Amino acid sequence: MTNIHEQIRELYAVAAPRLVSQLFAITGDYAEAQDVVQDAFVRALDRPGRFGEVEHPEAWLRTVALNIARSRHRRRTLFARLARAGRLDDARQGSAGLSPDHVAVVAALQRLSRPAREAVVLHHIADMSVADVAEALGCSVEAVKTRLVRARRALAPDLDDRADSADARPGIMIERGSLHA
Repeated sequence: MTNIHEQIRELYAVAAPRLVSQLFAITGDYAEAQDVVQDAFVRALDRPGRFGEVEHPEAWLRTVALNIARSRHRRRTLFARLARAGRLDDARQGSAGLSPDHVAVVAALQRLSRPAREAVVLHHIADMSVADVAEALGCSVEAVKTRLVRARRALAPDLDDRADSADARPGIMIERGSLHA
């Protein structure tokens, strides 16, 4: 096993759970999130030279996983249109073993557009800066800010980030780096 393969293995142990959580929040399907993260790590193993040149390996893996998830989503949408059968995404599908709170947050996020959901997850859950989110999503900083503002408005009835407030209304809270209810 080469040194780069060992680094990837060590990164998997540390970063895979975070990446799966973030991709679950985006896709709404836990099994799909696990698959795309695993596929991203397989691509890293298949391209050790390229992976070794990456400055921020976890960010690179997140971007690869996002791209895989997007491609799969486009493919499913196309097949659904061709079959003339709609496919409803159920945030609870494939989520056995997850807390009800985590599933509730993912369900709330599923009501957002995919671009808004990606921005929210990367900024509030992955704890990335707005500039880093813009780079990961391939859009401008202003576009990310707009998506975040619109998403916050859309989620306002369900989400409350005032965790320390004694009079905070019951609801789901997003804190940087994690999901809470």
